Amino acid sequence: MLFEIIKDALLAAMAAIGFGSISRVPRRSYIWCGLIAALGHSARFLLMDPDVLGMHIVAATGIASFLIGSMAVFISPVAKTPAEAYLFPALLPMIPGMYAYRSFGGLAMCLLGDTQEKFGVYFYRFAENGFICLAILFTMVICAIVPIFTFRSTAFRATR
Repeated sequence: MLFEIIKDALLAAMAAIGFGSISRVPRRSYIWCGLIAALGHSARFLLMDPDVLGMHIVAATGIASFLIGSMAVFISPVAKTPAEAYLFPALLPMIPGMYAYRSFGGLAMCLLGDTQEKFGVYFYRFAENGFICLAILFTMVICAIVPIFTFRSTAFRATR
């Protein structure tokens, strides 16, 4: 299990650093983007693990996003860079790509299906995966932004 957590953290850190580099955050921010993403993604991984808490992906993503937002807010004055420079690249590895892929796959099969039974099955897949994808994205954004507004004086101290 420890190997899986380390692998998950390393891949999330690499993705966050990559997203940070194309977002043109300062180079000194790369290490913080990677660290925040690794800790946040590993937290979600642990929360979703059936042996730990076994949470649903939406709830686990919300808690991990709040953790990422909080870390970004409290690291920003130390690193003298706005919290958003760490927050958004660290969140991007948690975007639910497989749910979006399955949702649009179900939609395509709905349109290509020739019977009503096939349409119903594929529409169910489209709707289920689409709703989970939207719920994850909505929860991720709301929970990540809450710390910025909650700790407003800390969050905006980095730019002064």
